[in-house]
Amino acid sequence: MSPAMLSVLVKMMLAQAQESVFEKISLPGIRNEFFMLVKVAQEAAKVGEVYQQLHAAMSQAPVKENIPYSWASLACVKAHHYAALAHYFTAILLIDHQVKPGTDLDHQEKCLSQLYDHMPEGLTPLATLKNDQQRRQLGKSHLRRAMAHHEESVREASLCKKLRSIEVLQKVLCAAQERSRLTYAQHQEEDDLLNLIDAPSVVAKTEQEVDIILPQFSKLTVTDFFQKLGPLSVFSANKRWTPPRSIRFTAEEGDLGFTLRGNAPVQVHFLDPYCSASVAGAREGDYIVSIQLVDCKWLTLSEVMKLLKSFGEDEIEMKVVSLLDSTSSMHNKSATYSVGMQKTYSMICLAIDDDDKTDKTKKISKKLSFLSWGTNKNRQKSASTLCLPSVGAARPQVKKKLPSPFSLLNSDSSWY
Repeated sequence: MSPAMLSVLVKMMLAQAQESVFEKISLPGIRNEFFMLVKVAQEAAKVGEVYQQLHAAMSQAPVKENIPYSWASLACVKAHHYAALAHYFTAILLIDHQVKPGTDLDHQEKCLSQLYDHMPEGLTPLATLKNDQQRRQLGKSHLRRAMAHHEESVREASLCKKLRSIEVLQKVLCAAQERSRLTYAQHQEEDDLLNLIDAPSVVAKTEQEVDIILPQFSKLTVTDFFQKLGPLSVFSANKRWTPPRSIRFTAEEGDLGFTLRGNAPVQVHFLDPYCSASVAGAREGDYIVSIQLVDCKWLTLSEVMKLLKSFGEDEIEMKVVSLLDSTSSMHNKSATYSVGMQKTYSMICLAIDDDDKTDKTKKISKKLSFLSWGTNKNRQKSASTLCLPSVGAARPQVKKKLPSPFSLLNSDSSWY
């Protein structure tokens, strides 16, 4: 998976977590109070912002081809939906706001100034709070922006076949759009088109910032999956073991018939060849892995002895394993070679070679006559059978030409 794809998945999970923060605040109920509405509006703006960033990341070239179209469409729908909610709650706090006796105007002025990056031209936070006409005009401008975002979210949802089939999503989008439309219709006046104010964007802010937290693995209690195999120093892949053998025996007059040694695991040491355990198949050097279905691979010598004595004279089922002997492989063929001498093979090698040859591949040498032994070629061949390696302790080897037994035939009289 590419880094870009991983980044998109991380952004998607963070956006869903931020949406959960908004749901946590809004599900208990949203009171029509100034500070509560400011908080909810900024939380909704924060959710819309993270979904807008997610949609932008999904639209990039490396990721766009691998992301389902419904995912990108849903991110765009939620970005517009929560942006519309931010403008809607801002409009409600401006339209329904009333300056009552004992109202903390300084605190409200501070919250209203932090709600925007900048106030609309010609307006100030304190003057807007005191002037009902300005507040209503600014509130209705927020409602118009809310309806525009709602229309865009409904349009995006209608373009995707999979989103159109989600009835709950369609109902939520339509209900939010209808609520904004009805609220604007209640406060609409004839001269609204003459007193248009551009509603500024709501600043995204949250009380619980969502971030990635790396898990503290050192504080978690984990279980070793390979602990059941036994101590690694003994039960490792470098050694070959027999399958577990079941040994059923009884202790005769408190005597098991064998002694134990070692710790984790325990081995059978001295074994009486006539005891019931030996008759059942136990051997010296066996490793005890379980006794009566109790795992003994990690038990000490004293714990195993205590467990065996607890059964008294009852029959005991003990499972043991044995270590297989590793035999070194031997070569089928052997050859010796001496410097300056011809290569000679052992009789075993020659016998194997002769057996492997078929009748078609065997070469039949021509039988030499007695009169042809005197030639140089045949004399060298016959002399090679007498070339044996000489062993010298300290003296260097001296090449000596051995006299041929057929040298006497190298004369004219050899023809007669």
